[in-house]
Amino acid sequence: MIVEYRIIPTVSFSEKIGELVTMLKHIREVTLIDVANLSQSDLDYRHDESSNSIGSLLLHIASIEFVHQIVSSENRDLTADEYIKWKSALELGAKAREDIKGHTLAYYLNELHQVRQVTLTLLKSKQDNWLAEEKKWGNGIPHNNYYLWFHVLEEEISHRGQIRMIMRLLRNNDSNL
Repeated sequence: MIVEYRIIPTVSFSEKIGELVTMLKHIREVTLIDVANLSQSDLDYRHDESSNSIGSLLLHIASIEFVHQIVSSENRDLTADEYIKWKSALELGAKAREDIKGHTLAYYLNELHQVRQVTLTLLKSKQDNWLAEEKKWGNGIPHNNYYLWFHVLEEEISHRGQIRMIMRLLRNNDSNL
């Protein structure tokens, strides 16, 4: 996989949305490189009783992107069924530690891929002015779609940092055996 180090418009997307797609693609490619070849036990590893696993963080990344698809394109919250599917991954914590384990890397990569395909279809259907559309949270604070998708980017970057830290702890733990 060759990672691009340029933010440029992407063919088949309007200019700003194409730039956003380039950023989404770059961030995902780096995440995929970082987790390539992890075993199920690597994905389930938790440094201590209160930490998250790499698998739960990967599913969290997918869940945040899914939520932002809904909020930005349908201007709604999750349905009950959607919430049931994504609850553990969204909230992390004790429930995620209980629920999110025992999956292969292929499982997590498939979840990330499926969500991303929907994102790309959604973004392909939008024009740049959609990014600037303003809405308000329930507390009256304004936001726009550009911010929502910036948040998707920052979530993945932040959690990738956590994944890298967990991988260092895992390597240190393995070298002490």
